[in-house]
Amino acid sequence: MLADEETFKKDVLSKTPLRDEPPLPPDWLHIEMLERFRVLQHAPLRKGMNVLEIGCGAHALTTVPLAYLVGETGRVVAVDRARWRFFEEISSVAGLKHRIIPFKVDAKELPFPFKAFDLAVLVHGVRSLKNEETMVRVFSEMLRVAEVVFIAESLPIANNERQRAHLELYNLREDIFEALFGEKDDLHYLPLERLKELVETAGGEIIESGTFEPGLPHYLAYIPREYVEQIKDEKKRAELLERWDRAYEKWKAGAEHPPVGWVLAEKEE
Repeated sequence: MLADEETFKKDVLSKTPLRDEPPLPPDWLHIEMLERFRVLQHAPLRKGMNVLEIGCGAHALTTVPLAYLVGETGRVVAVDRARWRFFEEISSVAGLKHRIIPFKVDAKELPFPFKAFDLAVLVHGVRSLKNEETMVRVFSEMLRVAEVVFIAESLPIANNERQRAHLELYNLREDIFEALFGEKDDLHYLPLERLKELVETAGGEIIESGTFEPGLPHYLAYIPREYVEQIKDEKKRAELLERWDRAYEKWKAGAEHPPVGWVLAEKEE
């Protein structure tokens, strides 16, 4: 282990301000970063590594713990196509901006002509890749430009009521986005075996895989009711509003990260 949780909390999370974004609790960003820190304990990270992160997102949730774990001599090239709103602010206050190179690019066509990275990472981003064809394309690009690839995603498994509360609200997101915008986003979580199959379809050879329980609250299933109210199809809107109300009450009472599955792979020779 490159660093323990208490050190990460002291060195990084203590510098990151709380956020006023109800109904999320003020420490939601800290908790989500801590979950990513726990996920990354399963990745073959070393200090001084040159790491590619796919789908860094607006809040740098994985980028910050990644940049911390690679140390002062390491670098993280953080890739996303559009979601950058709070990225610079958060990476700056965490004191890690100088280790991070943000790169606005489509992960289906990475602009690197050879294996430029020790490790490519995709954590909790598979669900944003729209469809399995895109997943295979992105995984293939990761395998092309990095020596080793680490992919982690929540699983469609609930071992207690709090995990079920997360899944029930989260599983509305795909239907809501499709009804609103005509395309899927935040896809339902894949079983680990299917994730491994897609990595192999992309030309990867599985080195290792596993699952673990983060043991933390989870707030990111939340989507404002106002989104659902904007759906034009009256029947669909009524159905999703009823499901949202029921799921939100359970989520509000307490939701937890479902188990996370992870895959370590290299390009098949």
